[in-house]
Amino acid sequence: MILAARYYEDVEVGDVLGTLDKGAITTSHIMRWSAAVENFHRIHYDQRFATGHDGLPDVVINGSWKQHVLVQLVKDGLGALGWTWRLRFRYKKLDLAGDSISGRAEVIGKQVVEGLGFLVLRVQLLDQNGAESTGGFAIGVLPLRGGPAVPHPFPDNPAFAVVAMPDE
Repeated sequence: MILAARYYEDVEVGDVLGTLDKGAITTSHIMRWSAAVENFHRIHYDQRFATGHDGLPDVVINGSWKQHVLVQLVKDGLGALGWTWRLRFRYKKLDLAGDSISGRAEVIGKQVVEGLGFLVLRVQLLDQNGAESTGGFAIGVLPLRGGPAVPHPFPDNPAFAVVAMPDE
């Protein structure tokens, strides 16, 4: 996927910066992710163990996969010129095998600091019923039109501390 160029001036508070749809997550998807990250806890692939031993309703989608999806959501929403600076989220409910997962990132704040454009985003993962299973906030950085590029890697600058995420 080629990400489009996006500048700070192109974005307004209230804009949905990005969405994504992962569709129904099968036990095969969950097992492939578990193998990739070497998380072989049986709740992610063994239905009898998950439901019988741990009392869960079904096989559970990995939290680390959901974290990855949030990072992808923000990265893709910021585009080729942006940088994901911070991400904070909370798991609010289980996602299970068969659930359809979609993501949404909405701009809730903007601020220019030291010649760079900072966006505060509300990020969410929703199930097929529209219930939020994972939610939180991210801070992304975009260049100003005609301004300097966002540095990669992003510097640890004390001046940037004025850009804060909501407490939720």
